[in-house]
Amino acid sequence: MSLPTSAATMTMISAKEALHRVLGVARPLPVVTIPIHGALGLILAEDIRAPDPFPPYRASIKDGYAVVASDGPGEYPVIAESRAGSDGIGVSVTPGAVAYVTTGGPVPDGADAVVQIEDTEQVTSSSDGLKRVRILNGVSKGCDIRPVGCDIEKDALVLKSGEQIGSPEIGLLATMGFMTVKVYPRPTLAVLSTGDELVEPSTQCLNHGQIRDSNRSMLLAAVMQQQCKLVDLGIARDDEQSLDDSLDRALNSSIDILLISGGVSMGDRDLVKPSLEKRGTILFEKVLMRPGKPLTFAEITRKSNEEKCDKTVIAFGLPGNPVSCLLCFQLFALPAIRQLAGWSNPHLQRVHTRIAQPIRTDSIRPEYHRAIIRWELDNGSGTPGFIAESTGVQMSSRLLSMKSANALLEVPATGEILPAGTSLQAVLISDISNFHLSKVFTDHCIQSSAESKQTSSASPETKVKVAILTVSDTVSSGAGPDRRWYWIYTKGCYT
Repeated sequence: MSLPTSAATMTMISAKEALHRVLGVARPLPVVTIPIHGALGLILAEDIRAPDPFPPYRASIKDGYAVVASDGPGEYPVIAESRAGSDGIGVSVTPGAVAYVTTGGPVPDGADAVVQIEDTEQVTSSSDGLKRVRILNGVSKGCDIRPVGCDIEKDALVLKSGEQIGSPEIGLLATMGFMTVKVYPRPTLAVLSTGDELVEPSTQCLNHGQIRDSNRSMLLAAVMQQQCKLVDLGIARDDEQSLDDSLDRALNSSIDILLISGGVSMGDRDLVKPSLEKRGTILFEKVLMRPGKPLTFAEITRKSNEEKCDKTVIAFGLPGNPVSCLLCFQLFALPAIRQLAGWSNPHLQRVHTRIAQPIRTDSIRPEYHRAIIRWELDNGSGTPGFIAESTGVQMSSRLLSMKSANALLEVPATGEILPAGTSLQAVLISDISNFHLSKVFTDHCIQSSAESKQTSSASPETKVKVAILTVSDTVSSGAGPDRRWYWIYTKGCYT
């Protein structure tokens, strides 16, 4: 999708139209094949069908005895033991005999039910030298037996292209013997700050007119949250040569998305737009929103050093004010990252919420008001729902307004004051599983006093080292799948 620059610069466009243009050029990256242990969180690029049924044999659901159901209660010789693995192969249970089986073990031929061990008694002595057991309760045919393929039939569609791979999907792939999988890779992003006033955050003593570069650290962290590869381009000065050198370095580093903060307003030192225009097509440069109006978006096509075909890089000229910078990343760059990574729905989730305080609206530009939403048993309408608390002063330079914010309230441009209790749509920008619960809600939660007084000594950033061992004759002999991958790739742990 390409629009001439003159058309892009004529008027401000709506946030909805801006996102439409972004997603119109953000095409999924070429599919790659990788080991399943590196596929967590990625989008599957192929349908996965079961090469074999699962379970591949009739499996016992419980520890107990494989029996002929019609025999009923009584005392029987134990002619074999069938444990998980290869035990019991070649054994056949006939009427008047039983075989010991363990959970997951194969049910011997001839047996048509399993009696759980709780419904049996060991017989202490036997004149014929065989182990014997007393069956206390009768069972019906098929009791506690998983038939072949009852979980997954052969050739069944288990995973669909376009699904995100989580730990259960890793477990399913391992169950079916897939150790590599086709996926959409995550994009590589470069981050550049611009401005003569910027110095590195490590600078202890600031000279007059200097500020520490917060935008680059913030954007690098935001990209890291998406688990994308990163190129840190540092700080470019407000001169054409410095900016050109940084952009050329970025475009020669096999990136997919370029994030530039600052230099996109209307001053004589705002050089990002002309620099991008020299290299590609500006698709828009002003968005009818508050904050974030001076957002520039460009498409750049270059010859790839590693591929024979042309490579497209999409570039965001983000506003220099930190709130505007991060907010535009959330609303526009994040959906682009998702779409390049193969997400079928790259849009951020929205919920309806009622506002806790009055909000004054702008008469011209819709506002994305930073807020903290929480769940209440009564949100003011007599029903459960979200309540939104403003984070305070909403100046685009005040990064404190983003602190702890988990939602952006979509405030219409009416020029009026919205009263408390007004229902608005909210764009979720962080995980709301940690949102604040009201006292009324928490009082309804069932918690022991001990649990409520416990505090964790570990930092939220602390990683826990976990040792994982599979104990199974079946797996150790190579006769069954090892599903450790299901547990290994748990967020926050490493092995």
